[in-house]
Amino acid sequence: MKILVTGFDPFGGEAINPAGEAVKGLPNEINGAEIHKLEIPTVFHKSAETIRQAVKDIQPDVVLAVGQAGGRYEVTPERVAINVDDARIPDNEGNQPIDVAIQEDGESAYFTKLPVKAMVAAMREAGIPAAVSNTAGTFVCNHIMYQVLYMIDKEFPEMTGGFVHVPFIPEQVTDKPGKPSMSLTDITKALEAGIKAVVEQAGKGDIKAVGGATH
Repeated sequence: MKILVTGFDPFGGEAINPAGEAVKGLPNEINGAEIHKLEIPTVFHKSAETIRQAVKDIQPDVVLAVGQAGGRYEVTPERVAINVDDARIPDNEGNQPIDVAIQEDGESAYFTKLPVKAMVAAMREAGIPAAVSNTAGTFVCNHIMYQVLYMIDKEFPEMTGGFVHVPFIPEQVTDKPGKPSMSLTDITKALEAGIKAVVEQAGKGDIKAVGGATH
């Protein structure tokens, strides 16, 4: 099995993006699967073009994109991506699409087929706070999750894909009182545990576990 894991480059003047750095820290093999790591730009559409080229070159079985969700306490595999860009702030090239469909011929939403509940269970078993998320937002993270699932729907039906959000790291919250953070080591550990679950559940579907939300 080949797994392409992507992380965004630093965003908005930050010196580091924990998503990209955590991906770089992953081993080259997890549970027998080849891990291919790729840094992608925090830019609408360009990020998808970068992944699409890597998919054509590597031909992975799984694409797992990773991004930051500052303010979250947990590592959160995402369940669904929606077909809208509605950027509260510009991306790294100044693009700020508002109420724009990501793909005019795409579905209103795509649900991941990755075993998000098994991933959460594996992360928690590894000692890392984790939860299923039911919203990836409307910025570049939702954009790239949607684009990956759109590629699967239209071009690469044998592939599966999804997205994981990670918290701030401590260096990012020194001037953000009350904001949660997680060490880069623990974020990488969570991603590795989640990928192990993806490999173990291949062909089996997800586990049955509570993972819903009240709001």
